Amino acid sequence: MVKLRNGGKAGIVMKIGVLALQGAVVEHIRSLELAGAEAVAIKRVEELEGLDGLVVPGGESTTIGKLMRKYGFIEAIREFSAQGKAVFGTCAGLIVLASEIEGQDEAHLELMNMKVQRNAFGRQRESFETDLNVTGINEPIRAVFIRAPLIAEVGEGVEVISTYKDEIVAARQNHLLACSFHPELTDDYRLHAYFVDMAREAAAGRS
Repeated sequence: MVKLRNGGKAGIVMKIGVLALQGAVVEHIRSLELAGAEAVAIKRVEELEGLDGLVVPGGESTTIGKLMRKYGFIEAIREFSAQGKAVFGTCAGLIVLASEIEGQDEAHLELMNMKVQRNAFGRQRESFETDLNVTGINEPIRAVFIRAPLIAEVGEGVEVISTYKDEIVAARQNHLLACSFHPELTDDYRLHAYFVDMAREAAAGRS
């Protein structure tokens, strides 16, 4: 089955899961579908089977971490990533992917070689929208920041792909992608399309 998404690459339709423990699951599914993917909500570990990629959405990172441990997702997603399958963390999902969380002894998935700072942009009332340049996307994208974290430091293998006022707000490490903001809360689905292309490239590499 071949499908050409708007402005993207032709190829096999990617099946992308959205971890449905907390956060804007429906909005991520909508954006992924606009980007040409088949998108499904994931509530059980066995549903990871057959996916080409996984989105870990926003919410509250400590709560997400506890739920992931309760339902067995920590080791399952680590194995998913170890297979070379694409993973995308947004807002709290960025924190969940990080190898180190400032002020905390324990991280969660520890997949991306970066140190993150929680609630770096302030409280809920200090939420804002802005346009951001992202490496690999031609025109600026619209980004919504809500109690957003930031990437304080990146280690070897991590590419900074977007900054806001000299702070790192999006990064990529091979088949892993993370951003501080909520791309799913706008009509601009190009970052999801970027991730779908990452999943496609990762699938081609595995084959």
